[in-house]
Amino acid sequence: MTDQPETAKPVDRTAEQVDHTAEQVDHAGEPVAVYAAGAIPWRVRSAELEVLLIHRPRYDDWSWPKGKLDRGETMPECAAREVREEIGLEEPLGIPLPSTSYHVALGPKIVHYWALKVPQSAVVSPDGTEVDATHWCGLEEAAALLTNQTDVVPLRWLAEAHRRGELDTRPLVLLRHAKAKPRASWTKAEGDRTLAASGVRQAAAVGRLLGVWSPERVVTSPWRRCVDTVRPYIASANGRVKVKLDDRLTEASHKRKPDRAAAAVDRLFDKRQSVVLCSHRPVLPTLLASFVLRCEPGLETELPTEDPFLAAGEMIVFHVPVEGPARVVAIEQFKPYDD
Repeated sequence: MTDQPETAKPVDRTAEQVDHTAEQVDHAGEPVAVYAAGAIPWRVRSAELEVLLIHRPRYDDWSWPKGKLDRGETMPECAAREVREEIGLEEPLGIPLPSTSYHVALGPKIVHYWALKVPQSAVVSPDGTEVDATHWCGLEEAAALLTNQTDVVPLRWLAEAHRRGELDTRPLVLLRHAKAKPRASWTKAEGDRTLAASGVRQAAAVGRLLGVWSPERVVTSPWRRCVDTVRPYIASANGRVKVKLDDRLTEASHKRKPDRAAAAVDRLFDKRQSVVLCSHRPVLPTLLASFVLRCEPGLETELPTEDPFLAAGEMIVFHVPVEGPARVVAIEQFKPYDD
């Protein structure tokens, strides 16, 4: 392999907008037989970007941590699980990377990838079965060692993101509350309206999906359906997250003073922390308009523009660089697994 990712041509951020919910056909129009997900672990050491390759004894190959999608998983959950199972890392996923597509015995296979920052203190522990060795190396060596050359595609993207200062990011997650009981049948105070039975299950799935990015703060409308949507994630974090009930995010407050809801988004960027913000359908246009102002040119076209903007329990992940101006450099949109 002679191509060097460090000198790859600049990448258009909007050139590859991957649907991580799983495509129905591959690039040749043939139905996809296998869906999988994984990540490229990375770190900066002595001012140089390094990535972590894994060796799989079953195939005697060098590749990225990855595996097949399990029933009940979203693609990000699959990627995080596979990294945890294969090499023992439990770090938040970073920016999305291009997917790869190739044929296996069952037919076309598509693998979705994310960047995954590895702290200097983290311990990499191969499981000894699927993975028997790991290897930290520079980009050129990684490109040469990778057995499947399609794996070089997300590597190049990662290298270009690093060059632009857009690899080390924190997530800002905009979440619509899970399905609530019908408004027309509710006779008590609107702020007390609870989740439907399906919404309770949805909230549990939301909690699992949010764990992929592990936001440090939860900012939510204090109305019960929003609080109950984020409650499973808060419980799973075992006290590691800060929670703020923000009245500006309620439907009533937004109707009176929408600019106050917009200011809540600005506050997210100012805090410089990873955050999930939970609100209501009528508030979403205002919140999204505030995010648009922070998007790199072209990215705003990936945001929903029509009511209801997000389905119940659906979320948008805005990736913002840790250093430099607070701007959005990548966007993803996901629904939790629906049983």
